[in-house]
Amino acid sequence: MRKLGWNVCRLWYLWDIDWAGLPRLRFWLSAAFLTTLSVTLQLRGTHAQETESPKYEFRGTWIATVHGLDWPLSFRDEFRQKSRMIRLLDYLQDAGINAVFFQVRSLGDAMYESSYEPWSHLLTGEQGSPPNYDPLLFTIEEAHRRGMELHAWINPYRVHNSGSHNVASDHIMMTRPEWTYVAGELTYLDPGRQAVRSYVTMIVMDIVHKYDVDGIHFDDYFYPYPPDHITLGNSPDRETFQRESRGFTNIFDWRRDNINLQISQIADSLRTFNPDLKFGISPFGIWKSGVPTGIFGLDAYSVIYADAIAWIKAKTIDYLVPQLYWAFGGDQDYAKLSRWWADQIGDRHLYIGHGLYRVGTSFSASEVPNQVVFNRNHPGISGSVFFRASHLHPLQAGRFAQIIRSGLYKYPALPPPMDWKNQTAPSAPFNLIASNEEGSIKLSWDGWGGSTFQRYAVYRVTSDSKPDATLAVQDTRNLITITGETQFRDTSNTDEGKQWYFVQSVGSNSIESQPSDVVQSPVSIGRETDADLVPLSIAAYPTVFDERVQVEYSLQAATPVTLQVFDTIGRDVATLVEGKFMQPGRYAFSLSSSKYALPSGIYWIVLNTNQQRVTQAIIRIR
Repeated sequence: MRKLGWNVCRLWYLWDIDWAGLPRLRFWLSAAFLTTLSVTLQLRGTHAQETESPKYEFRGTWIATVHGLDWPLSFRDEFRQKSRMIRLLDYLQDAGINAVFFQVRSLGDAMYESSYEPWSHLLTGEQGSPPNYDPLLFTIEEAHRRGMELHAWINPYRVHNSGSHNVASDHIMMTRPEWTYVAGELTYLDPGRQAVRSYVTMIVMDIVHKYDVDGIHFDDYFYPYPPDHITLGNSPDRETFQRESRGFTNIFDWRRDNINLQISQIADSLRTFNPDLKFGISPFGIWKSGVPTGIFGLDAYSVIYADAIAWIKAKTIDYLVPQLYWAFGGDQDYAKLSRWWADQIGDRHLYIGHGLYRVGTSFSASEVPNQVVFNRNHPGISGSVFFRASHLHPLQAGRFAQIIRSGLYKYPALPPPMDWKNQTAPSAPFNLIASNEEGSIKLSWDGWGGSTFQRYAVYRVTSDSKPDATLAVQDTRNLITITGETQFRDTSNTDEGKQWYFVQSVGSNSIESQPSDVVQSPVSIGRETDADLVPLSIAAYPTVFDERVQVEYSLQAATPVTLQVFDTIGRDVATLVEGKFMQPGRYAFSLSSSKYALPSGIYWIVLNTNQQRVTQAIIRIR
């Protein structure tokens, strides 16, 4: 953590020198430095301890598509939509996220090729108009390539927002208007109808039959929230209650049972089709006002008729993500609520939903990191989910993503395995090869493949002798990445000692295979004697930039040169010079962020001569 503070301070100093004529930008970076330093000091002694990082921890985020919040924004063409999703997933991966909830049905429409509902208007500007690609299929492939789970996020009942867009002729409002009711600006499907519950279940099953999703996720919009919530005096479902009461005399109990029946029907259908699929819900953070003692406010049980405790007891869900979008203290105290939920969860999984969007308004920059630390100290809490994806951009939410990646999420983690899911280990990878390539260690291996998502956990051990892989996996510091590909480039290989690598396959329930063969790193970077080295130097300015950065380097002897730019997880994002034999002298290169499509973030410029490597950190801010 001290290293983080020093690096930020150093960048602030360099900015001040390079941009002396721009006091507003200097002030902005100074403020960012002070914020980061403040958070660093507040969190000292918590996430600074690397050994506390768990091997299994759910680290998720919501990718919201309703109103285009996170994606696709206002983009209407395939290229820009795909580019936006790639950049989004890249910085989520940089932040340490291992699962995404991608909203594929927000208003009775679809971000995928649905058998029942029209395409979302957000994709082309007109509901029902198909795009030139399948966004869900594309996002699944990109998330899996990065080793992330993807859960299809569905709103089950909300089908239209008045005045937002025209509905297609095959929208459920048009084909089955008797199934809907209006509450304020919103139109909802009526959960009291068995036909509606079967329809929602068919939509879920259509997705899991067609797409390799890892789970189904519901948000908390069951019955309407205030000010449009329905009561006895405002009861658009009274006719349904009289016709399909199932023996209930209390309409409030009947509404809660409607939701319970829906959850049960979907859970049974999913488990029959594929018991490995996960099913979870993110309820409102307060179950009942006054529970636990000292907690007051709007509650899910009485207002939106959602009884999460009933789902836990019936074991119809695999996980809950209560939305605890509040700080420590007050009538919605984070500590009280999270402890209470942990006490209720039983043998299901509990991940806490954090209101990252509130950083800078209701929260200080240290609030959410401290909540993550709190979660780790309570065994009933298995991880965190952040609302929402855009706030995990490196420059958003008080630079939360950079802060947490430097400490709490410094090491990768797998989503925690569920005891009631498949415990079978996949087959081990084979033919692991390590080669020294362009100043880094390239690993490649073979996997057994299959029709379902399979990840690989890559381990690196520093040891004078060949390590025992079965012991090495127990130290989280040895896990360097989780990937959905069968290759990985390690740019952080050091000269601290002999480096050894091995890989394990990871099944859908985070069960790991036996290790591959353990291979030693080839003769590595910078291990020659000083007499063999070609003197090098590299500089880049400004170190914090928007469109363009000047790269200068010098050689004091003729040598082959490779000059590359890597992102924070080791991907080669730009090759400026590749294996070119160059004479002694000084050289300069102008790096354009638009030419190489560099999103905002931290990058490393690497100058390599196959004998020696030097680096320079830069930050793009736009």
